[in-house]
Amino acid sequence: MYFGDHPVSENWELHLEGQWRRHDFASKWQQFLIRPAVNYRLSKDVTLTGGYAFVDTHRYGDFPVSSKFPEHRLYQQAIVAHRAGKVGFSHRYRLEQRWIGTQPGWRLQHRFRYLVRANVPLGKTPARWYLGLYDEVFIHFGSGAPANLFDQNRAYAALGRHVSPSTRVEVGYMHQALVQRNAVVVERNHTFQLAVFSNFSFRGKK
Repeated sequence: MYFGDHPVSENWELHLEGQWRRHDFASKWQQFLIRPAVNYRLSKDVTLTGGYAFVDTHRYGDFPVSSKFPEHRLYQQAIVAHRAGKVGFSHRYRLEQRWIGTQPGWRLQHRFRYLVRANVPLGKTPARWYLGLYDEVFIHFGSGAPANLFDQNRAYAALGRHVSPSTRVEVGYMHQALVQRNAVVVERNHTFQLAVFSNFSFRGKK
């Protein structure tokens, strides 16, 4: 679930995002995530972001961790958007510094993520319904990297609807191919996602 971007000036925005992920046909917890950030719009097609995330990961999948664990992240990202006909594309480049809660302490890891997304309108412009597609690759790097430099891949497809000029809803499916720390076992998880995206302006209606 995504709570929105809140403009505080012509170029700066406050961002708050929350996600509740469940697996096994939504019967079990997978992750809880909250991610506040500050955006700077370099241009209408380029947005820079710096933020923090808290993640609570539960035991899930065919090879679950021994117990659920917390994680604190700092992250920096750039999003580049463009269009090809009626289809909107975005490319997200993200760096993460991750403090992962373990016994007896915290483990620091660094990760790079690249996501490419397409929004395909369904029907005549302006279309209320659309198809949302993305693929995201995760790569470990740095001195604390585990044996599996390739961390995971997420492929996502959803049906979305614009319910107002500032709010849209998506119902979708995500396939996660996750490489275990031993770099041998590949775990495949199937996740149902319900998302709400909203933008609220502090300056009132445009």
